[in-house]
Amino acid sequence: MATSPHQSQSPLSKLDDWDDFLEGRYKEGKAQSQFRQYDATADPGVAEFYRINHEKQTVAYTLAKEKEYFGLTRGKKSIWEAADYLNTLVDDSDPDTDLTQTEHLLQASEAIRRDGHPRWMVATGFVHDLGKCLCLYGEPQWGVVGDTFPVGCAWSDQIVFPEYFGANPDANVPEYQTKYGIYEPNCGLENVHMSFGHDGYIAEILKPYLPDEALYILRFHSFYAWHRHGAYTHLMNDKDAAMLPWVASSIPTTSIPKVTPSPM
Repeated sequence: MATSPHQSQSPLSKLDDWDDFLEGRYKEGKAQSQFRQYDATADPGVAEFYRINHEKQTVAYTLAKEKEYFGLTRGKKSIWEAADYLNTLVDDSDPDTDLTQTEHLLQASEAIRRDGHPRWMVATGFVHDLGKCLCLYGEPQWGVVGDTFPVGCAWSDQIVFPEYFGANPDANVPEYQTKYGIYEPNCGLENVHMSFGHDGYIAEILKPYLPDEALYILRFHSFYAWHRHGAYTHLMNDKDAAMLPWVASSIPTTSIPKVTPSPM
């Protein structure tokens, strides 16, 4: 995939490519040493996606998008209407799957039901991707999907393609490049601004309807640096530590990181 450094705003050919990336990177049953290593040579499409994502997901961008979308002014849809709306993202030319977005969500929720998880978690499995309707509002894929991370503090080297943060304007803001940045020690992840995307958006929509465990799964299921690699524990509080096993158990993985917040 040939792209000039500032040309592509949608480096993935279709949103379904994201599921292929996650399947390879975090597939259940693999030892950590067996996870695929991604670089620009091995997977140029994903590398280009993260180059743009890491350059543009700044504090200013995140705060602006939170202001634009977290007021929930886009109108109202039922869950099924939202799933039908999301179906328009399906690429009919995709040779690998003919599933609609609704069928994908049903597969996820039925797998959770099969594993004996509580009913609220079954519901969470069904709605977890509905925030991808941001693409239908005109948002670029780099601002909708992808691993998420805190903005306003130093980036962890456990974030995929950390080298691309060098082009982010926040790299030149000294306050944003300290361990805690704009946050206090053990402030709690609910008080941290995450890079903008479908995770935070759907969690904001469903705040009145689902328990905290579900909201953590929705908001942080793409925060792999935390729940898969144990980064950012210095921002955690006791609630985060209690919620971590729920988030980790909702993601294909071989183990749940056992971490506790550092003392105040």
